Amino acid sequence: MGHRTPLYEAHVQAGAKIVDFGGWDMPLHYGSQIEEHHKVRRDCGMFDVSHMVVSDLKGAAARDFLKLLLANNVDKLKTRGRALYSCMLNSKGGVIDDLIVYYMDDTWFRIVSNAGTHDKDLAWMNAAAKEFGGVTLTERADLAMIAVQGPNAKEKVYAALGENLRDAAGHLKPFHAATIGELMVATTGYTGEDGFEIILPAKAAAFTWQMLAEAGVPPIGLGARDTLRLEAGMNLYGSDMDETTTPLESGLAWTVALEPEERKFIGREALEKQLAVGVPRSLVGLVLEGRGVLRNHQKLKCNGLGDGEITSGSFSPTLETSVALARVPAGVKLGDKVEVDMRGKPMTARVVKYPFVRNGKSCI
Repeated sequence: MGHRTPLYEAHVQAGAKIVDFGGWDMPLHYGSQIEEHHKVRRDCGMFDVSHMVVSDLKGAAARDFLKLLLANNVDKLKTRGRALYSCMLNSKGGVIDDLIVYYMDDTWFRIVSNAGTHDKDLAWMNAAAKEFGGVTLTERADLAMIAVQGPNAKEKVYAALGENLRDAAGHLKPFHAATIGELMVATTGYTGEDGFEIILPAKAAAFTWQMLAEAGVPPIGLGARDTLRLEAGMNLYGSDMDETTTPLESGLAWTVALEPEERKFIGREALEKQLAVGVPRSLVGLVLEGRGVLRNHQKLKCNGLGDGEITSGSFSPTLETSVALARVPAGVKLGDKVEVDMRGKPMTARVVKYPFVRNGKSCI
């Protein structure tokens, strides 16, 4: 038996297929993964993401600590509730994890990181905090997290949880959060759709889940969550990046802030060296030409430039074809064709710019 979120019994009662996910017993689907995918693209759905790690960083030196810890620069966070996506790197520039940090006030930042990297993340951050001094990191195991995503997500959240939420969160731009009592409501997500991620007391999770269900928000499992995030061109830790790859090789150069030059974040020297000699690989989008399904770890031949590999691949329910993210040698360009080894049979895929889908519409 793995770890269970406060919503585990609700998943069982809804007939979910439960699978192990990074040591957690989580719902893969509630009947049809493809139908759940379409519900989010066309209407809305809710995800139990309470396995994610929520931590509060506090102290007078919290901002300076994050400027050292993260490749992105938290000095961009100037208003309460503003969120920042970043990678946390090791000294070689490899990605320890990707995370979101929220500015709560000058001495308090909230960090949401991945469940599968729980132990190493907290060990790394706590070790760095001890060396740095002036900050404390507290894991908030007393909190749960529900994501409601889709074109009708916000209206159904207001219907379920009260119109006062509209007053507090209705004006929020993407990557901002508001606190309403014990709720923290953020305009973040992992699907390429509009919606909220709601952090709330674990004791209130089951009641909130039921209220959302009564407002017409169906539960969505991890299977659809993965195809939705792939269509949206969003990286998955452990597949599209890890400690053997830098953000520059993983389509995440936009999350690296090299200005100002005096900010010496962990991994900066390694990234600067890689930039100086040339980044050897890049992350690209692929669309399969023909029938079949692109899968993780399938090998690629890239027109004499070297070999590549699919990092995330699946059938796209929205596009009704197979798409993938792939790490390829530098020099592979948009529009190029690459050869995919599909069980010994060569197939052709076209290199495209991702995301593949945003707000329910094709981007390719």
